[in-house]
Amino acid sequence: MSTNSTVQAAWDHLKSLPKPTLADLFAADPARLETFSTRLELGEEAGGDGIRFDWSKTHLDAAHIAGFDALAAARDFAGRRAALLNGEKINNTEGRAAEHTAQRGVGRESSVEEAMALHGRTKALVEAIHEGALGPIHHLIHIGIGGSALGPALAIDALARHGAHVHVHVVANIDGCALEAALAKADPETTLIAVASKTFTTIETMTNAHSALNWLKEAGVEDPYGRVVALTASPDKAVEWGVDETRVLPFPESVGGRYSLWSSIGFPVALALGWDGFTEFLEGAAAIDRHFASAEGAENLPLRAAYGDQFYSRLMGCQTRACFAYDERLALLPDYLQQLEMESNGKAVTFDGAPVDGPTSAITWGGVGTDAQHAVFQLLHQGTHVVPVDFITSIAPGHDLDPAHHRILLMNCFAQGAALMAGRHSDDGARSYPGNRPSATMLIDDLSPGTLGALIAFHEHRTFANAVLLGINPFDQFGVELGKEIAKSIEKGGAQFDPSTTALLAEAGLSA
Repeated sequence: MSTNSTVQAAWDHLKSLPKPTLADLFAADPARLETFSTRLELGEEAGGDGIRFDWSKTHLDAAHIAGFDALAAARDFAGRRAALLNGEKINNTEGRAAEHTAQRGVGRESSVEEAMALHGRTKALVEAIHEGALGPIHHLIHIGIGGSALGPALAIDALARHGAHVHVHVVANIDGCALEAALAKADPETTLIAVASKTFTTIETMTNAHSALNWLKEAGVEDPYGRVVALTASPDKAVEWGVDETRVLPFPESVGGRYSLWSSIGFPVALALGWDGFTEFLEGAAAIDRHFASAEGAENLPLRAAYGDQFYSRLMGCQTRACFAYDERLALLPDYLQQLEMESNGKAVTFDGAPVDGPTSAITWGGVGTDAQHAVFQLLHQGTHVVPVDFITSIAPGHDLDPAHHRILLMNCFAQGAALMAGRHSDDGARSYPGNRPSATMLIDDLSPGTLGALIAFHEHRTFANAVLLGINPFDQFGVELGKEIAKSIEKGGAQFDPSTTALLAEAGLSA
């Protein structure tokens, strides 16, 4: 039997399986919680905390797990995983490896050695800044876009709200309001600028960088370029732009933008937390890497999560997946996951360029509890869409206020999952809840550098596992290029567009 026919047979079998309700699954299996709820210890180097992953309120059962195991084997999950971790050119459309795990110490030996050397360079600069080598530094304006901004913004907001060595302000949007707001919070005399761009040509980033330099110049800073740190895979271009090579922190071409937080793109995180905190962040991710590399089948937590994702997308026709963090510090996590999952797996062709035979990435969205309960949960409980939900929360609070705050937060988080599953019938349709709606919960001991690193790495590997099950390449992103190319053609002038675009350009005072 060919690989394609084996894959199709696995899907056909999965589609043929009965789909019991959640209530029936719990009633039929007294050990369901034990089977579908797993605690992973991250180890002392990652801070000593752990994470409980609970998929018992999803519709996965033993038959579906076996079916997805067969699909993973047909897709050669083990071989694809080995290729990823061995630094092979798994990004076939661009002829590159995808070596973000090497930045955490897991991967091809030569790549790990290179990563550790580059980390040493970043560590030296971070510690020099903390020791005053560049004068008193109280603020960093971190300029990037996409993965160069979303990852640092998430980590800073989650981990550096209190006691940061340096206050970091992340700017991504080309809209000048974003940069203006960040600059208003900083004093030019005590501020550094970090320019994060893989190619050092990204128009939004470089435009914002020029404006930040002008801000320094207008404030009378004697050597504005001396206040710039470059984070890039194109160090020569950064030097050509004007950054001294001692403040250029390279990262390898094989590290993709949305997977780059672990490289020198994490400089602002290290500057805010200190190097020990950044090391713990890396170790939390590495703990997930080691689990992902060694665990087989459904014991592999990212792969098990992908089984659930594919169950709802392919077998149940769910077009979206929601993530709700019941922790204010994780407010940016849904935004981060949107790029990670939708830019990685929002594809329409397989590895070999053939059309896919079904849906690929779900539309990822979410918010923060308890705010979201008073906004979107109406649809989750009583709407016509069935939306798989992930809940993420911490046993330990992130504040010193009355413990009632955190107790109420946790009660609400767990109550939502219970309500989605159980529902409640009423003869009054407006007050009836159908129930049988799925959710998963990730319960961390405490939100620390280690557990945040683990959560992000878990979702990276979950995204990869989904891509393998779908037979697609998660490491290119050609879909973001066309609009950028057209924007450049507008800038050059002379391009022809449809009547609508032409009229909009004219109305806005722009010429094609």
